[in-house]
Amino acid sequence: MHTDAAVLSVTSTPFGTLPDGSAATAYTLINRHGMQVKVLDFGAIISEIHVPDRDGKLADVVLGFDSIEPYLANSAFLGAVIGRFGNRIANGQFSLDGSSYQLAINNAPNHLHGGEQGFHQVLWQAVPFETNEAVGVTFTRSSPDGEDGYPGKLDVSVVYELNNDNALSLRYHAVTDQATPVNLTNHSYFNLAGQGDILAHEIVIHADRYTPVDAGSIPTGELADVAGTPFDLRQPAAIGAGLAADHPQIAIGRGYDHNFVLNKQAGQALSLAALVREPQSGRVMQVYTEEPGVQFYSGNFLDGSQQGKGISHAHRSAFCLETQHFPDSPNHPHFPDSILRPGQEYSTSTVYRFSAE
Repeated sequence: MHTDAAVLSVTSTPFGTLPDGSAATAYTLINRHGMQVKVLDFGAIISEIHVPDRDGKLADVVLGFDSIEPYLANSAFLGAVIGRFGNRIANGQFSLDGSSYQLAINNAPNHLHGGEQGFHQVLWQAVPFETNEAVGVTFTRSSPDGEDGYPGKLDVSVVYELNNDNALSLRYHAVTDQATPVNLTNHSYFNLAGQGDILAHEIVIHADRYTPVDAGSIPTGELADVAGTPFDLRQPAAIGAGLAADHPQIAIGRGYDHNFVLNKQAGQALSLAALVREPQSGRVMQVYTEEPGVQFYSGNFLDGSQQGKGISHAHRSAFCLETQHFPDSPNHPHFPDSILRPGQEYSTSTVYRFSAE
């Protein structure tokens, strides 16, 4: 029988100084089972998630850094909130209500993850909270009209909440004063073993279709059937098996870096999108979301040039499951609508739930 040894708590500690002299702060969330999550007000970054294996031994299952400096050049977007628009927009261009917009080109020739600054490179306002069953932090910021080329002032909040069910929920909310594309996500890199590669991790994604991409990783517009391809992850499959497959889309992405079309109706409530199991430790992560898609990324561009918390960020040492609207949605009218208009509320939730078996 599990004994509740830890006390539900949220505490804050300094996490270095930004170039403009402002102070960054880390918030540590602990639940009654001892699961710990550390989040930063810089980039609303998840920097640590410590979860137990089948023997109760804790390990940190996300990539991150020990200090603020590497996060200032966070080219891999480790753990950060991504905005205004997660994933790519072709040529950084879109048209909206008769006007054309040009965004920053930071993944030539395309716009990626909100641009050069993006939501991952700014200091958010943070308010920690505690309830009887959960602890968390509410992060807020106002993105000014024209930031990174996007129209309209966008007021955003992201709530991270850790409960006693070892579930970390992410609740996103935004309102705007002008029509603008919005597609918020979190870019955490997971390794449920806490070290080594992710090739033996077994993954399930509840998607009958995916969105193939061109050589620039922009969706072609097709919603392709996963059957008979390495993208058929409806039954548990080792990540390494799909990566070894001879398939043109695996070659283009240098692995998995694709949006999966989740088996759900638009606007459907929170449902299970994906599950990952790590055989050695027994750790399991379930991903629930209200979003219509999830980007599965297999750490293709990690190259060992960076390390943090004593772990080298080596090739295939972590994976991402970024819940989202589809990439390049503003340029594909048949994709789920990603335009937020005045008077509307952007509201969506994703939950990462951890267990062991």
